Amino acid sequence: MLRLLALILVTCSAFGVSTAKADNSELQLLLQKNNCLACHLIDKRKYGPNLKEVAEKYAGDSGAVERLAAKIKAGGTGVWGEDIMPPQAQVSDADAQKIAKLVLSLQ
Repeated sequence: MLRLLALILVTCSAFGVSTAKADNSELQLLLQKNNCLACHLIDKRKYGPNLKEVAEKYAGDSGAVERLAAKIKAGGTGVWGEDIMPPQAQVSDADAQKIAKLVLSLQ
């Protein structure tokens, strides 16, 4: 399966085709791996904001990747009302950065 995904990415890149779908697949894998889907969905609200809302809120913010990656690890409250995001210290720094970048690409 991973070989097929890699082949599709290489083929799409070679022909200039957008890889937004592939990025969405990568995001889904990271969300599952790090248990983000317990509270967040891409386009519907669950317990926290949906990830498209997050992308819209931080659109054009040059420091958003770092800020969101830090928030993933440390948790937070107040940005989305009274919702509380508990710390996710088990998420690696690399995964937090990648999740933040992919979420911001949803806009």
